[in-house]
Amino acid sequence: MPHMKQGEHTDQANRPLIQRPSTVSRTSLIDNGMTVLQQWGADHICKVCIANSGSCCRDCLHLLDGVGCQLRNTSCTAWLCGFHKYLLFEVEQLEEWNLFWDDVPGQAFREDSTPEQVIIDKSLTIQQQTMEHLGEALAADLQEMERSHIAIGIILTLREKLDKNIDQFMLEDKDHKRKLRIKRKIKVLSSDFQRFHHLLNKYKIELAELHNM
Repeated sequence: MPHMKQGEHTDQANRPLIQRPSTVSRTSLIDNGMTVLQQWGADHICKVCIANSGSCCRDCLHLLDGVGCQLRNTSCTAWLCGFHKYLLFEVEQLEEWNLFWDDVPGQAFREDSTPEQVIIDKSLTIQQQTMEHLGEALAADLQEMERSHIAIGIILTLREKLDKNIDQFMLEDKDHKRKLRIKRKIKVLSSDFQRFHHLLNKYKIELAELHNM
């Protein structure tokens, strides 16, 4: 599917990558997961973490120095760091992501025993326009934080705090006051993401206009 320019709309609704229920290959699951993450610009965020010695793949047996991942699996495709969680959380895609990968069997730490063919009853949604600029803006905000903050390791500390609070928010389904407090914490933690919030607001306005067409 050709990428659309920022701000360009289509009359078609966003479509699922996998029609449900479907029998899909393990390779397709990984490819589809990477397609969604790349569409939101997640790779830009990875570059910032890696540059600040925060690669989530550090010490992985499948990581070849100077080359990269040699054996991506369902587990490491499904896993999201705090920044990736935050990105999908703000564009309201995180719950869909979690539900989809919860349906995929055989995931383990940095490896999987996922069958070559899997029956999937959930779907991942692909946007009709590339939103890579959102991930790129978040990455630029992180780089600016690293330059302007005195504290060493501010990026990695922030990543873990976002990860923890977003997990708590997603798991809490009874105490609405606590859920609101956690959401306020996430807002405070992300207060320096000025470029990202600017584009996120534009994205939400454009999305609302598209739905009203």
